[in-house]
Amino acid sequence: MNWINIRKTYPDKWVVIEGLDFHEKGDRIYFDDISVLDIFDDGASAMDSYRKFHKRFPQREFYFIHTKHENLEIKERKWLGVRI
Repeated sequence: MNWINIRKTYPDKWVVIEGLDFHEKGDRIYFDDISVLDIFDDGASAMDSYRKFHKRFPQREFYFIHTKHENLEIKERKWLGVRI
């Protein structure tokens, strides 16, 4: 699914998504294929769901975002240091 279809299908919602196919350009991630995993009315619930998915599958690419955003463009953050 692409972001345009997700916005049409789930207007004014928070969605937890998985990036199935994406490419990077500079420090930005652009998605070519996305799977919607969960849908919420509030951001706190979406964040909780995101955390559960990320904890269970840390190697996969999960994000949560509101469908009010016209474009889906994620700025990649580089982690420095050790995570415990």
